[in-house]
Amino acid sequence: MTSSTRVPEAADMLRYLAQRLLALLPTVAVPLVLVFLLLRLAPGDPAAILLGDSATPDQVAALRQELGLNAPLWEQFGRFLGDVVTLRLGDSLFLGKPVVDVIPDYALVTLEISIVALVVALVLGIGLGTLAAFRNGRPAGRIATALGIIGISVPQFVVALILIVVFAAWLHWFNVGGFVPMSKGFWPHLRSITLPALSLGIAESAFVARITRGAILDVVREPFVTTARSLGIAPRRIGAVHIVRVAALPIMTVAGLLVASLLSGSAVVETIFGVPGMGRLLLDAVGRRDYSLVQGIVLFTGLFVIIVNLLVDLSYSVVDPRVRLGRKSA
Repeated sequence: MTSSTRVPEAADMLRYLAQRLLALLPTVAVPLVLVFLLLRLAPGDPAAILLGDSATPDQVAALRQELGLNAPLWEQFGRFLGDVVTLRLGDSLFLGKPVVDVIPDYALVTLEISIVALVVALVLGIGLGTLAAFRNGRPAGRIATALGIIGISVPQFVVALILIVVFAAWLHWFNVGGFVPMSKGFWPHLRSITLPALSLGIAESAFVARITRGAILDVVREPFVTTARSLGIAPRRIGAVHIVRVAALPIMTVAGLLVASLLSGSAVVETIFGVPGMGRLLLDAVGRRDYSLVQGIVLFTGLFVIIVNLLVDLSYSVVDPRVRLGRKSA
């Protein structure tokens, strides 16, 4: 590749990144605006919740004035936009700390569980989907397809309860709840996040299996596969090099979508297992009407999902050279 061709490709890449970022901005902006409005329209007064049942109306009114909750909605929205632009995000009403200092500790726990769950979902899902596609119509393929259908119909909290009964109550391999931080040892920490990660990963693996099976079956019917077979190329090579490579694109797209699904599903799983993650923090913040903290968590989650999906888009051209970023392929 010459330097004269690298410059246009770099320009295409930058143009593509700019277009994708602009297209993905609503992913953060729309939820933020909706969360801002819904929190203030929902019943419940953060000042009254903060002061408790023994507070007098005058004390509640004074605290509302101090927190700026009596200001018109448009003024509160202006302050909210200013906090978003400067990434200060205000202070948590109940934790008494800046939101930017509160989120990282909880986010690390959720991201750690989500990454393990994503690996579980992809390994199980791609394995089941590949088996169902390449053994389509045979007993092994039918069993794999049936497992995928059953898995999609089972919600995450049911998977969590099954894992608790089997691995905690019967086999006593894991404890129910009780998060152990990494500072107290790697293995105790790994044991404390295994069941939450498996709950999320197993539930999502069924969806990955369905997409994988469909993608592979679509590629198997393509003319280039028939041509490869007529040329005498070994079936294993056709499957490993040609079919799986093309079918990888929709699977990669699903992997990007799974990140958002895992982050949203973590709220239920973290509550079941008592894990101090961002999902549980969000539920507590919503219950307490902690406006700044809820908005900060939504902003962080939105930005993280954008980054992951952007990386997935960029990886398309690596997996399939026919995909060109920022310009149409010849």
